[in-house]
Amino acid sequence: MTEQQSPPEQMATGEGAGERGGNYKITIYELENFQGKRCELTEELPNITEKEMEKVGSIQVESGPWLGFERQAYAGEQFVLEKGDYPRWDSWSNSHSSDSLMSLRPLQIDSADHKIHLFENTGYTGRKMEIVDDDVPSLWAHGFQDRVASVKALNGTWVGYEYPGYRGRQHVFEKGEYRHWNEWDANQPLIQSVRRVRDQQWHQRGIFENS
Repeated sequence: MTEQQSPPEQMATGEGAGERGGNYKITIYELENFQGKRCELTEELPNITEKEMEKVGSIQVESGPWLGFERQAYAGEQFVLEKGDYPRWDSWSNSHSSDSLMSLRPLQIDSADHKIHLFENTGYTGRKMEIVDDDVPSLWAHGFQDRVASVKALNGTWVGYEYPGYRGRQHVFEKGEYRHWNEWDANQPLIQSVRRVRDQQWHQRGIFENS
């Protein structure tokens, strides 16, 4: 488990990153290696063509986290973008199946604490696995299967991956209940690794490092 900071006092008053757009800042570039036309964002963007950009070739996240989408209007494959530099598309895509990123929005982090329940079947039935304040690179290693058909994200924001070691398509779970795997836009009920999405508001390093 990773040592956590106590949340700053301002978070208790409802004035945190989720409420202040200024605490989210990302710069997208049309070409790789931070070249070409650029656009700085502090709020959601449903279609990058609104900023007269045809594509996203590289990204710099100053503060976040953010969630990118393969298609316009927040649809298609998801890409978690935490604080740091992404010089080309394969640095933010874990599945390496698409180089398209057409919409973005800030990713809400509701709590410094993290708790999630994974269920084998839809409707929160079958075998259950609880994860609290930890990252799990392999569900199999913890005695759970790769079939995850429903989820309850009780605290914090999480991202699940198709394969062990945080590889494959990403599926984000913000606080809430997901009765069926199609509610997180999956093609099948397959998740083999899960980690927390971190926020520099509460975690000094502010970013997950995939070693």
